[in-house]
Amino acid sequence: MNLSKDMFEVVGKDVADYEKIVRPSLTYWADAWRRLKENKLAIFSLILLIIIVVMAFVGPKMRPWEYDYQDFTVINKGPNSVHWFGTDELGRDIFVRCWEGAKVSLFIALISTVINVTIGILYGGISGYVGGYADLIMMRIIEIIYSIPTLLWVILLMVVLGQGLGTIIIAISITGWGGMARIVRGQVLQLKQMEFVLAAKTLGADSSRIITRHLVPNTMGPIIINLTFQVPGAIFTEAMLSYIGLGLPEPYASWGTLAQRGARLFLIYPYQLAFPAVLICVTMLAFNLLGDGLRDSLDPRLRT
Repeated sequence: MNLSKDMFEVVGKDVADYEKIVRPSLTYWADAWRRLKENKLAIFSLILLIIIVVMAFVGPKMRPWEYDYQDFTVINKGPNSVHWFGTDELGRDIFVRCWEGAKVSLFIALISTVINVTIGILYGGISGYVGGYADLIMMRIIEIIYSIPTLLWVILLMVVLGQGLGTIIIAISITGWGGMARIVRGQVLQLKQMEFVLAAKTLGADSSRIITRHLVPNTMGPIIINLTFQVPGAIFTEAMLSYIGLGLPEPYASWGTLAQRGARLFLIYPYQLAFPAVLICVTMLAFNLLGDGLRDSLDPRLRT
């Protein structure tokens, strides 16, 4: 078939249309927030976590009792209109203790996570940037720390410091920063070969400035993702330690101590274990789903 110009129609062209910016210009974090909002499950998890945090402060004030108030006339009462989650074997209101325990558990998780992230960023950043024998020695130190079980650290600390809130935070922090350090180190090993690092060196920037102002900010995506996974890990560790009797002493309440006490009477009064166990599971699930959403939204390769 022969083709001729008469068979085609020129619809016109406008060079100015080619130069129009169809998509609005967004920063990296604005674009990440835009993509996160499109993930309905992650946003639902974020809202759920906000509700849990608010209830941790508001929940205990919704009832007229303190978390350690004992009323022996209402021992082991099931959920009712007065005691919404029931009472335990000492007549204490489980609703109040659950939300007081939420405050304690979240405090332990957040403080230990902040410590882990801070140490991990500094340690991993220095190790990856310096490299050589220093990097080799620093990584072997992490392996030595990991080789000692967390439970042994807790027992040793309790012998020295005694049982309490600070002991649990220190125990979780001692071994929890190694994973963050390895992630930051891997990112820094890649980034330190980039042109912007060479430009900073050429302009006379010292190593501390390059690490804190150039390398670490460019690893914030993996750091934030790892942070959202460390918080539920710390919650579970606190619950596990409290469950085996190495948690907070009485009368303090945490989700782990409530689960430990409820497990002893589970066959008779299952509600005493059900409520703290559900709160632990829901919180950990919400953090993990939020972490998955952040991983997708902060990955520039998935940008659409």
